[in-house]
Amino acid sequence: MSTQRHELQTGGPRYELRCRECHTPWGNQPISFCQKCFAPLEVVYDLAAIKKEISRDEIARRGTTLWRYKELLPLPEQYDGSLPVGFTPLVKAANLGDAFPSPASSGTSLRSKSLYLKNDASCFPTLSFKDRVVAVALTQARHFGFEIVSCSSTGNLANAVAAQAARGGFKACVFIPADLEPAKILGTEVYGAQIVRIAGNYDHVNRLCSQIADKHRWGFVNVNLRPYYAEGSKTVGYEIAEQLGWRLPDNVVVPMAGGSLITKVHKSFKEFVKLGLVDEHDSHIHGAQAEGCAPIVNALKAGTEIIKPVNKPQTIVKSLAIGNPADGFYSIQTMKQTEGWAENPNDNEVIAGIRLLAETEGIFAETAGGVTVAAAQRLVEGGRIKPSESLVLCITGHGLKTQEAVNGKCGEPRVIGPHLREFAALLEKEN
Repeated sequence: MSTQRHELQTGGPRYELRCRECHTPWGNQPISFCQKCFAPLEVVYDLAAIKKEISRDEIARRGTTLWRYKELLPLPEQYDGSLPVGFTPLVKAANLGDAFPSPASSGTSLRSKSLYLKNDASCFPTLSFKDRVVAVALTQARHFGFEIVSCSSTGNLANAVAAQAARGGFKACVFIPADLEPAKILGTEVYGAQIVRIAGNYDHVNRLCSQIADKHRWGFVNVNLRPYYAEGSKTVGYEIAEQLGWRLPDNVVVPMAGGSLITKVHKSFKEFVKLGLVDEHDSHIHGAQAEGCAPIVNALKAGTEIIKPVNKPQTIVKSLAIGNPADGFYSIQTMKQTEGWAENPNDNEVIAGIRLLAETEGIFAETAGGVTVAAAQRLVEGGRIKPSESLVLCITGHGLKTQEAVNGKCGEPRVIGPHLREFAALLEKEN
């Protein structure tokens, strides 16, 4: 890997695209890969200049949205965000902590006061963390003059693009696998977006979108706008640190699809340390995928950074069913650098995780949330997360989007006539 470095040009934006491998700068334009070495691009910032202008107090004075971190996002000059997206609750999860298994090596229960849920199931406007990334991507779509915005999606991203395109006056056309959950398809149709359903898995969809992006002047948020889009994920990490009282957690568990979110949580922690907003701390960042599509977890457990694609995902967790993850290599690097780990619970564990979270904390998460909870249980039970350590679970979407996963698995309500004697008989039977 090259160690070459470049300074940002003075007089322009305090960010630019730069190759992750050869570090060649590419300014700001709608491209996602280096045209010299074909490695992916990412956004870098002039942190030295930003450090002189940003502080905890300054951030705290701003509105409770992701725009409070505007200096650390790739926004056009003078941009003033109005969409109230981000700054979702960080919820203490005492009941869930008490329900977690004891570590096999200690016999000690998890300290419930140290467990938190970063609940993006409440994110505006479409109840998933994808609202964050789309909000940032569409600022650049406007800046670059795109009139049509698009994406390849396993559901949540399509919802977010459709909703924010409607609000922002863009035309939207989204591409999805044909077998997505009905609620996610409806959650895109209602905003008036054109939907193209592809007879194939997500990787087929994404490949087609890359080809379309080469032919048409459309702003694909996760293709030609991907470096900017991915930066929106950092706000999850910024908020966790701020909501913990400007401290970094000991552990975070992050669901992985393409792998971008886990790398950006890591990036956010490093940036806050460099800016002096938090003290340096060893935060272990762990990943989670479903057993039926776990290419990143499989590679990590095999001791390799080479991702073997999953050609035919077999899991109810469609939102994470990306067989060839774009950021898989960097996800593994993130977990290795932070001494984290990853787990891949099966579908039965996922369903149990959804129910456990709902029954203990009153939060209904989609299947990706069930993956996160179930993976965290494995990490605690296996001793990789210690009882004395703080732990944040990233809940990335609402369960109303994936009701099919638990339909018929939560018991059946009793039916009685409108008579007190029947209710009394029901109580006697239940007791």
